[in-house]
Order: sequence, then C-alpha cells, then structure tokens
Amino acid sequence: MLDAAPIRTDWTRAEAEKIYNQPFMDLLFQAQSVHRQAFDPNQVQKSKLLSIKTGGCPEDCAYCSQSARNGAKLSASKLIEVERVIAEAKKARDAGATRYCMGAAWRSPKERDMAALEAMIHGVRELGMETCMTLGMLEEDQVFRLRDAGLDYYNHNIDTSERYYSEIITTRTFADRIETLNRVREAGIKVCAGGIVGMGEEQMDRIDMLLALATLDEHPDSVPVNMLIPIADTPLADVRKLDPIEFVRTIALARILMPNSHVRLSAGRTDMSDELQAMCFFAGANSIFVGETLLTADNPEEDKDQQLFDRLGLVAMAAHCEGRIGEAGE
Repeated sequence: MLDAAPIRTDWTRAEAEKIYNQPFMDLLFQAQSVHRQAFDPNQVQKSKLLSIKTGGCPEDCAYCSQSARNGAKLSASKLIEVERVIAEAKKARDAGATRYCMGAAWRSPKERDMAALEAMIHGVRELGMETCMTLGMLEEDQVFRLRDAGLDYYNHNIDTSERYYSEIITTRTFADRIETLNRVREAGIKVCAGGIVGMGEEQMDRIDMLLALATLDEHPDSVPVNMLIPIADTPLADVRKLDPIEFVRTIALARILMPNSHVRLSAGRTDMSDELQAMCFFAGANSIFVGETLLTADNPEEDKDQQLFDRLGLVAMAAHCEGRIGEAGE
C-alpha cells in the first residue's frame, strides 16, 4: 500500500471539473493510484440491504416506487418483526455479507417504532456484522438512541446537486438532508451518503453532488453511487439513460475527492455489463450490495457476483465492527 493520499475538505468546483473532464485513461490512472493508497485494490466490501418497512412514504422522490405521491402501485406494509430481520441477517452473513443495511420507507421514524429498531441493531451486531439503517430524517434524540443501540452507519443520500434537487424532490430540502447528516456525524455514527445519477441531471450536477459530500467537515465513510433504475409509473420512468463512461467518471471522481471512503457501486448493476462493473472497480468502487433485491428493485444474483469476483480476482472484505456506547463489543 502506498503513502496515504491527503484528505481534503476544501475542494473547489474548478478542481473537481478538471479532474472529471481529463482524458479518460488519465482519470482512471489517477483514481486507481489514489485507491491503492488507502485500500487493497482486490478487496470489495459486501453489504446486504433489507426493506424493513415498504411503501406508503409521504415524500415525493421522483425516482422512487415507494412514494405514496408519484403514482407507483406499491402498497404500504408495516414494520416487519425483529426476529425476521435477525434471521435474514444471519442468512446474509452466512452468504458472505459483512454489513447489514435496514431501510424503511418513512419521512422519519415514529416513537412507537424506536424500540424495535434498537432491537434489530442489537441482534445484527450480535451476529458480528456491521449495522446500517436508512430511516429518513432524524431528530437529535433519535440519533442518540440509535447510536447507543450500537448502530455503525446511517445512510441518508443527498440524491443530486443542490441546484437540481427541487426537480427531484419537493417535500424536503437539500438543507434538510445535510442537517440530518451533521446530526449523525456529531453523535459519532458513521455517515453513509451518496446519490443517484442518470435522473436527467447535467454533468455539473454529478460533480456538485460529490463536491457537496467531499466538502463536509468529514467525508462520509461510505459513498453509494446509484445508477437510476427507471420504474414504471414514476416521474422518471422514461428518462434517457446515462452514458456508461459518464458513470465511470463519477465513480472515479468520488474516489479521488474522498480517498478513504468506501465507494459503493450500488443500484443499477443488473443492467451493467461485467466489463462496466470491472471498470468501476478499477476506478475505485470497493463496495456492493449482494442479494437479489435492493429494497424493491432487482439486483444481480449472488452466484453471478461471485463469478465476476472470481474472474477479476476480487475477494470479500472482512467486517470491522467498532465498539460504541451501549454495546458490549465483539
């Protein structure tokens, strides 16, 4: 491993644009060089995502099948049982996942659900897995309760640039997203925050989205980069597909701006060729979701992922659970 790349939170738009738009081979070389300074280039972290409460969300996110406002025909469910979550987590662990992510289609959690969420965190931690939740916006007391239960990561994507944000979501603001991220980080929970590309945004929006994350007081520990999966009956159902090379450029910029963050090749992999995914790994992506579904969207089967890993000589990264207040440790 090479000397660590400097961690900067003062990147400028001009610097980010210059990096993003340099000749493609130079960009890949720079991204891979930075990647090797912080990570083993042949290790990829595997996460599993479970929807613990599906549908009926009051937000109007234009990409989402779980919104009650945008026309998608997905009925709302109740929060699933703690025992089922633990059982599914054990299956995921036994299949090689080291981080278990639990997502609920909420604007924010209700008090009546907090005890169950805490029990889920405890149970997954006892399996030796890293825990992650995505539950919408959080109040300060909710953040502390999740932290004290032992939550490792909180996912709250900023989705796109501040300029383009209102074209995608009107029921909350870009500033609301940043406020939740700051609360999570200040409480000592690791931040997982990224966005979605291919939503009809311009190149500058992809750059600005990553720049917003790279200029936070601390970089997110995980940065999921999602390719839009167009879903029937949502406002973005017929959006034009993003050029795959533009997607790889986005992955590479994320790696260069945030050298120590896990960059997750997230939603949209089902429609990506093996060659495109391999290029993303070379550009610095070192995390994926495994399993057949991501919340409500398709994902490659685990056998297919393993075949690709074998062809590329990639291996799964080990879990690194750290002790926290209210948690017994490993």
